[in-house]
Amino acid sequence: MNNSIEFDVKPDWDEIEKVRNESADFLQSHELSDDTIHSLSMIISELIENGLKYGDFKTEGNKVVVIINVATNMITVEVLNPVDESAYEHLSKLDKTIQWIRGYQDPFEAYIERIKEVSKKPLHDMESGIGLVRIAYEGNALLDFFVAENNMLNVSVVSNLEKGDRVSS
Repeated sequence: MNNSIEFDVKPDWDEIEKVRNESADFLQSHELSDDTIHSLSMIISELIENGLKYGDFKTEGNKVVVIINVATNMITVEVLNPVDESAYEHLSKLDKTIQWIRGYQDPFEAYIERIKEVSKKPLHDMESGIGLVRIAYEGNALLDFFVAENNMLNVSVVSNLEKGDRVSS
């Protein structure tokens, strides 16, 4: 059985659901629980959405790439998207958010704090900043990122599998 899969995602919002469904089928083929598949599907959707929102798609052919790797004890999801100099502010915010989440012993605490912050924002404020916190808490995942020399932002998520969800080699 193949333990990894890669998707090329065109810069089109309709692509998110397609990749979400295909990745869920791939994860189901590894006999993961419905809860785990649901959590990982949420992670994949959130990361693709961010890639589309903050990526550089001015150049023809630029796309988001999603790589899912299933190992015995964990699943890694990597989402890559092209960035340009206009993304620097977003990258700084991304770094601060990830470090902020890691500052909590339990991602649930960060989740609650973010919910409190969002509840105080005006309704017209479209940026909640809740997606990464959802990934950490609901996905039981560790987030990281880097920008490669070719200006590709790589956001990775490592989600540890519960004992009942371990994949046999």
